[in-house]
Amino acid sequence: MSTENPQPLWQPDPQRIAQARITTFQAWAAERHGAPAEGGYAALHRWSVDEPETFWKAVTEWFDVRFSTPYARVLGDRSMPGAQWFPGATLNYAEHALRAAATRADEPALLYVDETHDPRPVTWAELRSRVGSLAAELRALGVRPGDRVSGYLPNIPQAVVAFLATAAVGGVWTSCAPDFGARSVLDRFQQVEPVVLFTVDGYRYGGKEHDRRDVVAELRRELPTLRAVVHIPLLGTDTPDGALDWSPLTSADIEPAFEQVPFEHPLWVLYSSGTTGLPKAIVQSQGGILVEHLKQLGLHCDLGPEDRFFWYTSTGWMMWNFLVSGLLTGTTIVLYDGSPGYPDTGAQWRITERTGATFYGTSAAYVMACRKADVHPSRDFDLSAVQCVATTGSPLPPDGFRWLHDEFAESGADLWIASVSGGTDVCSCFAGGVPTLPVYIGELQAPGLGTDLQSWDPSGKPLTDEVGELVVTNPMPSMPIHFWNDPDGSRYHDSYFDTYPGVWRHGDWITLTSRGSVVIHGRSDSTLNRQGVRMGSADIYEAVERLPQIKESLVIGVEQSGGGYWMPLFVHLAPGAVLDEDLKGLIQRTIREQLSPRHVPDEIIEVPGVPHTLTGKRIEVPVKRLLQGTPLEKAVNPGSVDNLDLLTFYEDLARQRT
Repeated sequence: MSTENPQPLWQPDPQRIAQARITTFQAWAAERHGAPAEGGYAALHRWSVDEPETFWKAVTEWFDVRFSTPYARVLGDRSMPGAQWFPGATLNYAEHALRAAATRADEPALLYVDETHDPRPVTWAELRSRVGSLAAELRALGVRPGDRVSGYLPNIPQAVVAFLATAAVGGVWTSCAPDFGARSVLDRFQQVEPVVLFTVDGYRYGGKEHDRRDVVAELRRELPTLRAVVHIPLLGTDTPDGALDWSPLTSADIEPAFEQVPFEHPLWVLYSSGTTGLPKAIVQSQGGILVEHLKQLGLHCDLGPEDRFFWYTSTGWMMWNFLVSGLLTGTTIVLYDGSPGYPDTGAQWRITERTGATFYGTSAAYVMACRKADVHPSRDFDLSAVQCVATTGSPLPPDGFRWLHDEFAESGADLWIASVSGGTDVCSCFAGGVPTLPVYIGELQAPGLGTDLQSWDPSGKPLTDEVGELVVTNPMPSMPIHFWNDPDGSRYHDSYFDTYPGVWRHGDWITLTSRGSVVIHGRSDSTLNRQGVRMGSADIYEAVERLPQIKESLVIGVEQSGGGYWMPLFVHLAPGAVLDEDLKGLIQRTIREQLSPRHVPDEIIEVPGVPHTLTGKRIEVPVKRLLQGTPLEKAVNPGSVDNLDLLTFYEDLARQRT
């Protein structure tokens, strides 16, 4: 990668820098804890990874974390895996999430939006009261600290109430979105054996109602540990026999009682995509998530009580958990339940306008879809409240940066674009937004505070301005405390620590630039390797999908017997496009000129679609396995794929080629 210094796409003005919470935090930490007063973010980050105990102590003091029992020290054991954070401390996540109710009772904590796009508020007082009522009912049902409580729910206020009530009693929350089929849900929930299931009768998506009562009945049959099922009649149906109705459980005006649990007590279970086996059941702690999300949302996202925080997500993706943690900073969070593009591609911008969102997060894919659909957000909607547009899920291509910047610049807006990257594994960001730093096209602004993010070569040598493995060399509080049903920790260890002992290897290719910014190149477990040169698939997608004829693409590198290497590019064409020799030549020229001759595929093949995980990420490894001759039932977990029929195309192709 070039070490030239390009011009930033955006730079924060002096007023934004001065008003940013991270600026105030740095000055305060310099006075109280010896942080560097000069040197800006780079100096603060260096201090945060060199002095992790002092840094994380400062975070808890700055955000006034309430320890009901004091901690013995910040970091009892620094080894990975197994780091012990704040040993001896007790607290409660939900107590912190509801603190704003004391001073802002009548202001909205939640703004709920469905496909009508009309926001409906839930005040802080209402939220606290419903959580108090439901927490008391959960205790009456026998839910005790450590018991698992599950939700088969869309992104609705009831999901937030159920999660916070579970956390209040010390239960362990886990959720799936109702577009998941029964098998996908059971692959997850059966692992953790929930005692309570919150469920809807169905959901609305794309202007249609989807009845899920048959799926719910199957979940009830196949989850023998359930003591109670709570019915939320989103479609207006009657409560099934043996189930409890939502309304009476949440109608009492009761002050919540918050169980004080150890810092490392489980808060929730998240799941990996599980494309090649059962999803990993990832357990994160009440305290670890609390302090990591306070840092991420309060400092990196610059969120506070005056903000409105909207991220398009579902309850089956870690970004829902991240969004709900906006409550920790006293921020109003926007819950949208519906299609990202209904009734038209501009839907998310319309919701951003109608809710007055100041911080709007979405997927890179949605940004690129808006660009291709000729959507003009700042022209067609009043987005004057928006301070930041953030993207995740996949790297935002350079054209996405330019398009967002130019669209908002036309209206004179000073838009901060934050491309962020992390993972379900830590439910946070390794790198992403910093409100006081410039934004360079195609780059994430910087590694996160307290995150010693590095790029390593195979021997463990740190790299700058070169592609390497994404590693984290010190523990983060939100790293998993364990995987469920992994008693000796071997599956946890093998997932992250088998390549570089004691160092977290995440499975992404990244470049750390000499300017301190970060570039994500794609998954390293699906790396393209031609003549010994490693290439990221994300670079090829960015180049190819700039072409209007290409809706989406998938590139795979297949090692063949006899030492050969086959690199096909699969293209899903836009309506009306034809994959003739002219288009193939255009694709090849585009890749050759924008990347290199080495990146040009061996073959370009039209496909009926690109398969994704249930959270929308392209499936590369299972397709590679299919092309190598692995049977479909062994190459992929069918419950993890959005459209299993698409995979039969690749299986048939592999059969034809042998």
